Amino acid sequence: MSSWFPMLTVLSMFYYICLRRRARLASRGEMINSRRAIESNSRALPMSIEVVQYAKEVLDFSSHYGSENSMSYTMWNLAGPPNVYPSSGDFTQTAVFRTYGNWWHQSSSSSAFKRTSPSFFSLDYVELAFEEPVYPTAIHILETYHPGSVVKILACSANPYSQTPPAEVRWETIWSAEPSRAHSPQARQFTPCIKEIDFPTNLLRLETNSSLLDYYSELDAVELHGVKEKPMLSLKIATIDMSDLDEDEYDDEDGCGIDCLTNQFSSSSLRDWTSNGYFDKLPYELIQLIISHLALPDLCRLAQTCKLLYQHCCDPLQYTYLSLQPYWATLTDASLEYLLPRCTLVQWLNLSWTGNRGFITTSGFSRLLKVCGSELVCLKLACGHFLNEACLEVIVEMCPTLQELNLSSCDKLPPPAFSHISKLCGLKRLVLYRTKIEQTALLSILNFCRELQHLNLGSCVLIEDYDLIAGVIGAKCKKLRSLDLWRCKNITEKGITELASGCPHLEELDLGWCPTLHSGTGCFTNLARKLPGLRKLFLTANRSVCDSDIEELAANCQHLQYLDILGKYC
Repeated sequence: MSSWFPMLTVLSMFYYICLRRRARLASRGEMINSRRAIESNSRALPMSIEVVQYAKEVLDFSSHYGSENSMSYTMWNLAGPPNVYPSSGDFTQTAVFRTYGNWWHQSSSSSAFKRTSPSFFSLDYVELAFEEPVYPTAIHILETYHPGSVVKILACSANPYSQTPPAEVRWETIWSAEPSRAHSPQARQFTPCIKEIDFPTNLLRLETNSSLLDYYSELDAVELHGVKEKPMLSLKIATIDMSDLDEDEYDDEDGCGIDCLTNQFSSSSLRDWTSNGYFDKLPYELIQLIISHLALPDLCRLAQTCKLLYQHCCDPLQYTYLSLQPYWATLTDASLEYLLPRCTLVQWLNLSWTGNRGFITTSGFSRLLKVCGSELVCLKLACGHFLNEACLEVIVEMCPTLQELNLSSCDKLPPPAFSHISKLCGLKRLVLYRTKIEQTALLSILNFCRELQHLNLGSCVLIEDYDLIAGVIGAKCKKLRSLDLWRCKNITEKGITELASGCPHLEELDLGWCPTLHSGTGCFTNLARKLPGLRKLFLTANRSVCDSDIEELAANCQHLQYLDILGKYC
């Protein structure tokens, strides 16, 4: 009797599969009939009134071309109805991000991050609040010049105007695509096919990538269409997955089930598996190399397959480069706690865009740095609005070997917090773009951080005397290779002279929109003669640049690759 038992079991399972298949085919017929019934009755359902609204307010953004004290070319122009559309061209009333093209990221002042998720393309973002929460039905983005920069649109469940904090903040991607370029630089209305969501929203986030564009992309307005009540009809149809009606899929699935049963009850498969197959024959280092090409979510999934791969996926050597920026929408203190055992050897950590709206707390950030801080050489915290003075104190205490610190657009950090940075004497790269650093704190940093090679002070509006800053840079930072003084408001030829004399290794210098520099003083000629290693020079919007300045640059700066004199009237 025992010899028949496996065969009877197999036959029983086969009979069960046949019954399951019949039930599926029946349910398929019911779904089709249900769908037809819904479609036939759809005309009788009342339609919700569609609400059309423009952005009421710009809540947050990563960068912009304009000044902090002006409206020209700033993200704030995205609030309200269009100012320019349907006209095309370069208009100051539009919103423009700071960069475009690939060359920004190919210069030495840019710091590339290895092992970032290949599906993450975003380089900039802007968050827009609308008056009324709605279920989005359409989004129109009015682009007036060199369109094509938007790569992702997200909706948030939190109402920025609600008086009570939400129990849960949820971001949902409603459209995404790879970077592209439009066929024409002319104005267009971009209306992507958005995904339906199950919550009303009045907070949208646009993420952009302008790396394929030939010039700055200009956005004029964002128009949100939606209904106030949940569109029940569309939700009912959405529950019917038409791929489930593919008969081939059922055939493949059942065939796979039979094969599995056959193997399961064969004499060879009844034995316990005691090996990992071919993986046991591979060197540990080779498996490590193979899985090093996986993004973080894939590592976490692979860790769930077997004990051997779990061991490999949890090896701290897989996390020496850890970029959490692509997962900003879901990264919380709990996420960081889960990663802690794997972070003991992290050397390059990217937390840009993360932690906002209470997702990460000071204590969660502190616990992370206590684990990985001793090995850390690079820490990116751009747009980290959870940061406070206590966080900078933790960075200084836990990261003694830190060489790179990026605080770009951390405009919520209070001015006194920046004084702690002066204790990081090994810093080689410091980004303070759009921060509220004051002159006293910056002078302290320059005096103690003498290893600096790359310094970004773009749009730091609280600096009172840039000539003094330039003089100290020339006296203390002899190894400086790149300096960004974009939109510094009061530097003169005196500061430029001291800078050029003290930093002979400068390769990149951004003096764009510095209105107090005049060619007649000889400052640009002096730059060309004293900095022969210049590769990138920005003199954007300086109308005093003349032919003799260009001739001096051509004669003395043989390695010059990028020269920006945009805004010079001929």
